[in-house]
Amino acid sequence: MGLGVRLLWLLIGVLRAVRGQGVYAPPTVHILPSAQGCAVEEERDAERVYTVREGDTLELQCLFTGHPRPQGETKILKLKNLRPQDYATYTCISSVRSVCGIEDKSTHFSLSNQTAPPSIKLLLEDPLVVNPGETITLVCVASGGDPLPSLKWVRPGEEELPKRSIVKRGTLTLTAVTLDDGGTYTCVASNNVGNPAKRSTSILVRGLRKGRFWITPDPYHNDDNIQIGREVKISCQVEATPPEELQFSWLKNGRPLRSSERMVITHTDTDVSPGTTNLDIIDLKFTDFGTYTCVASLRNGGIPEISIDVNISSTTVPPELTVPRGRSHLVVQEGDTVDLQCLVSGKPKPIILWSRVEEGGAAVAAPALMQDGSDQVESYDGVLRITNVTRDMSGTYRCQTSQYNGFNVKPREALIQLVVQFPPVVEPVNIEIRQALGRAFVLSCHLLRAHPARLLRYEWKLGSRLLTVGQFTDQQGDTEYQVRALNREGYGEYTCDITNEAGAGRCSFLVTGKAYAPEFYYDTYSSLWQNRPTVYSFKLQWTQMEPSAVDRILAYRLSFKQVGQSRWWEQEIPIDGNIGVGELLTYNLTELVKPESYLVRLTPITRFGEGDVTERIITYSRGERKRVLRCHRKPVRKLKTAKVKDEQKDEVRGASLCRQDATPVNPHLREFQCGFEDEALCLFSQDKSDVFDWTRHSATTRDTKYTPNTGPSSDHTGSKQGTDTQNQDTTHNTSWVSPGFYMYIETSRPRLEGDKARLLSPTFNTNSKVSSNPHSPTYCLAFYYHMYGKHIGALNVLLRQKGQTVTEVSVWSLTGNQGSRWMQAKVTIHPTTAFQIVMEGVRGPGIEGDIAIDDVSIEEGECKDLPPNNLRSLAPPSLPHIWQLCVSVSVALIGRQR
Repeated sequence: MGLGVRLLWLLIGVLRAVRGQGVYAPPTVHILPSAQGCAVEEERDAERVYTVREGDTLELQCLFTGHPRPQGETKILKLKNLRPQDYATYTCISSVRSVCGIEDKSTHFSLSNQTAPPSIKLLLEDPLVVNPGETITLVCVASGGDPLPSLKWVRPGEEELPKRSIVKRGTLTLTAVTLDDGGTYTCVASNNVGNPAKRSTSILVRGLRKGRFWITPDPYHNDDNIQIGREVKISCQVEATPPEELQFSWLKNGRPLRSSERMVITHTDTDVSPGTTNLDIIDLKFTDFGTYTCVASLRNGGIPEISIDVNISSTTVPPELTVPRGRSHLVVQEGDTVDLQCLVSGKPKPIILWSRVEEGGAAVAAPALMQDGSDQVESYDGVLRITNVTRDMSGTYRCQTSQYNGFNVKPREALIQLVVQFPPVVEPVNIEIRQALGRAFVLSCHLLRAHPARLLRYEWKLGSRLLTVGQFTDQQGDTEYQVRALNREGYGEYTCDITNEAGAGRCSFLVTGKAYAPEFYYDTYSSLWQNRPTVYSFKLQWTQMEPSAVDRILAYRLSFKQVGQSRWWEQEIPIDGNIGVGELLTYNLTELVKPESYLVRLTPITRFGEGDVTERIITYSRGERKRVLRCHRKPVRKLKTAKVKDEQKDEVRGASLCRQDATPVNPHLREFQCGFEDEALCLFSQDKSDVFDWTRHSATTRDTKYTPNTGPSSDHTGSKQGTDTQNQDTTHNTSWVSPGFYMYIETSRPRLEGDKARLLSPTFNTNSKVSSNPHSPTYCLAFYYHMYGKHIGALNVLLRQKGQTVTEVSVWSLTGNQGSRWMQAKVTIHPTTAFQIVMEGVRGPGIEGDIAIDDVSIEEGECKDLPPNNLRSLAPPSLPHIWQLCVSVSVALIGRQR
């Protein structure tokens, strides 16, 4: 027989104080068993129980986070051929070696067969009846369960416990209880073995509240008035806790009144809440006029009684409802306070109920008159006050009489129209526009909505200088201002104010000539080299974001300093001619001191002035090989630093600038490969124009409990598990392995059919000047795909080229379920300019439609050794030009996050 084994893992986290400069995060670690867990709701990183069997293989993944990064990587502890002697506690430890005073952290696995579901009992009466102001204690104890269950007290509907409550383990203490503290309290015990154990009790706080009355003239005739010789019924209603203790008595003019043939007193059943008593006066006589008092009390005393007086006389008349003259149509502005008033006459005066209705008179489906969201508001003086009025409060309001504290007759009602005026709503509210001198452009301010929407005026300004004014027509929805040729005085903030009676809405445009930030290139081949024992050099490369958006970049200001130091060195790098889109710029920093790291800032400079700044860290690595960079040296135009010593000048004097056409070809870039093993995704990026994103996952992190019949179980190689240690025992070994990663689209809700996720490769530049094979401007794109599930949509591969305009053409496409396996595709592409590869996943008709990709590569030349059933390339052949592939990856360090 197989022996059932259960695994319990528990996350333990302790935050420690942090010392030192900068921002640090303590290491954290938690463990994810690969077994399927019990069907128990849980919070993130909570304790959970998993079930495995003897002889199975159990993988326990240990995930590390923190800054500085803890030692080691994401690891897996694999327990093969589980046996009873494996019962033990396993500990995973993360460490930053006491950097910044941060201690190690650990989390534990407990492997045993002793688990049991929780059980509890309550040490109290049920229900518990108390008087207001008393202190009560609810005790809940665990009577079983392994591991020891945790206990907590809750109220129905996630209602919070009273503020005066004190919770200590399973004991809940309520001090100075009030009527609002009454209700059901539940003790919940959980150790994630089976279902949580629950026990509930009710607290009844004795009291009386909400005493009301109403008069019903002659229930057997359709008459609203009290008449001599007819019947009159007086009803009195009170909410009591507990309801079985409620008792009523009646007085007439202060004297006790007993039930008789002409004065009939009845009470509702004590099980019905709220309780009601009725006094029927048969054949009303003049001598019956007077004051009738309904008295409610609790049978066991201790609570003040409630008395309700009702006057029956010749002046007792039903209500009438009117709206003061001039108050039936109110116009206010957004943010004001307004009083809606209805005048009520009659004796006695009833409670007024306010509600919101549609223009036709029907009740709104989900009205929200007040901030509490109630659909009806009571008023004793007939006034409804609305503070801080908003535009969605416009509409028709209804006031009507209620039966409470008045006549039980057909309600009287009146309507009031409320109009809320608000300033125009416009877009864009605030936008930055970058333009070069001499260019023409148009600024447009769009009107979304306004009330009133008539007599709208617009006013354009540059700073405080008035440019133009005008008035909207009935069909006009926006206003434009055209700049025919931008000059230096044209830079600044343009504003467009659109106004109505309620105020103004403003569009703001900041027109600037600042250049965009450069983007550092991080995949430079052999970027670091050593030329002397104590110093090293670094090849700094970057591209310019949208170089043609503003005036030509004249130079870059290079600033750098040693990390941890305060002194900066600055110099300007002159630029000759225009910089092309995606053009790779290179600058060599020499005489850098080993093993120091350097913070580098790069600022573009145009006729307008300095542009946006970007920065990066240069780190010395002992593993870099010595190399010689062949490029022309250019003199440094300007050195900006105060009191620079001679030896400090020597540190920056050896710098040189290389444009892309002078640098040697990096041989490793003729073959681009990406297995998505690093978090940077080989500089793939998510398309900002798609509906949702691709997700990076591995076999050990992918959660498939919601869509078990779709998606891969690992990356295409099976695991990509690099073994660090291994026990050679074939029947039982333990090893640490690293998971393999892939990209996939998650098609669960809220995704809809046809939604697209687009993954963009780095930008690859072609360069005819250095091509090694002038007669073959072709490349082979290869990748692995996994399309398993009955709702699979489509996987499309597109070639995106960046010439004078950006174009996309489909080069490969596949739809439908392809089975639960990885398959390879190869396609020959013929780019004629800088290009990217777009991997587009399209969501199918249901949630079982996850599509995955892995191991994308690009090589020079035609595709060879095509896989079986490989799809024919959809890419058109290229023109006979000469091209060379070299990677230019745009990495946005500032403002480029999705």
